[in-house]
Amino acid sequence: MTLDMLVEEIQSLSIKQRKQLVMAILDSLTDEQPAKTRDIKEFRGVGAHLRDMDAQEYVNQLRSEWDERP
Repeated sequence: MTLDMLVEEIQSLSIKQRKQLVMAILDSLTDEQPAKTRDIKEFRGVGAHLRDMDAQEYVNQLRSEWDERP
């Protein structure tokens, strides 16, 4: 069935049936997968390169990178 054929079929429905169809379509669009929760252990070692860096030095470095962006 093509989209045009489907639209013709929908137009032949009663207003009540079309409203039910719209609600069913909207319900199907909101069924998203919940965001995957992450275990804190997954982040082990992510900041290892920052271990010996001063916090203020790191912030200053980030800010200078922001200034360089277009």
